[in-house]
Amino acid sequence: MKKLLIAFIATAGMISVTAPAYAHHAFAAEYDALKPVTLKGSLTKLEWVNPHAWLHVDVKGDDGKVTNWAIEFGSPNALLRRGLRKTDFPEGLQVVINGYRAKNGAPTVNGTSVKLPDGRDLFTGSSGTGAPVEQQ
Repeated sequence: MKKLLIAFIATAGMISVTAPAYAHHAFAAEYDALKPVTLKGSLTKLEWVNPHAWLHVDVKGDDGKVTNWAIEFGSPNALLRRGLRKTDFPEGLQVVINGYRAKNGAPTVNGTSVKLPDGRDLFTGSSGTGAPVEQQ
């Protein structure tokens, strides 16, 4: 009986540790595939963290008001495989971001590409469930 109890506790512990990995969100849960957006602005912050990197960009609206947008990228490992490096994103860099707006109306975007001043146009999107297929 004691062995059964220990086995149960060990199994429950392993399940509780791995369960959060399955809680990863789907694209369609947070972003609207029918609301593509292009943002041009100045980079204010880079968060090179798992499970997704985040770029923060100040964008001046038509009314002159500056809004800080949060752009979700794929994982740092995926970005490295696509040729991006942390050093590609110094503060103040002027970037052009393509992506999809958040459903909740917040200044948040699931980024699909970033164009850098040196002319590189790099794919940054995550391959989350429900994400639109990149058009070539």
